[in-house]
Amino acid sequence: MQTFVKPISMQVSLRPTPTPTQPKKIVALGDSLIYGFGDPDGGGWVERLRRLWMLPDSPGHVVYNLGVRGDRTMQVAQRLEVEFRHRGELRNRVPDLIILSVGVNDSARVGKLDGKNYTEFSRFETEIAVLLEQAQQLCPVLFVGMVPVNESKMPFAECLYYNHADQYKYKEATRLACIERGIPYLDIFQRWMAQGDKWLCDRLSADGLHPNTLGYQTLLEEVVNWEGILEVLSPERHLLK
Repeated sequence: MQTFVKPISMQVSLRPTPTPTQPKKIVALGDSLIYGFGDPDGGGWVERLRRLWMLPDSPGHVVYNLGVRGDRTMQVAQRLEVEFRHRGELRNRVPDLIILSVGVNDSARVGKLDGKNYTEFSRFETEIAVLLEQAQQLCPVLFVGMVPVNESKMPFAECLYYNHADQYKYKEATRLACIERGIPYLDIFQRWMAQGDKWLCDRLSADGLHPNTLGYQTLLEEVVNWEGILEVLSPERHLLK
């Protein structure tokens, strides 16, 4: 399997803009990767991004973190619209951008190494398509892919067996569904796997599933330098580089 990996920048800097811009209202929906579990210092990459956009000379975008630990694709789809319809600046309107990140919990094997996937694969393909189309009807959509696990730490919670083979299968289905619909997809799984075991394990918590503080900082770097988000937030893109 051939992998193309862009170098990961570890610097985030802001450049002042000569012209004022209208802040965007952004909703991030998904599982624990959106919620930020495992990062007691920064609260996860979404929270770090929210704080970044509160700095002087930043574009001032408003970010709502609507991540729920353990959510699968079906659950995110069920709460997609109702979650933001009554929230502050989004009340009675749709956001300017939805960022999705979900799928790893669907891929888990339940009870044993060769147990059934939490969400059967063909059902997952249907559910991810429904979620993407539902989101696209509201506003522009971006998708941040799943983080690879540390297989040696499984099972998680004594009953869920995550593995790279299933993760790859589910993330590929998601990536292809995004391509089909013109949704930018950030392939975190592919990028992190290509960095090697030590690099990966250094960015995962002791549970082997969630990123740690360094992992979420790395995720932030990946997102803010991603062409997908830069294009959607244009003309503010130079503020994220």
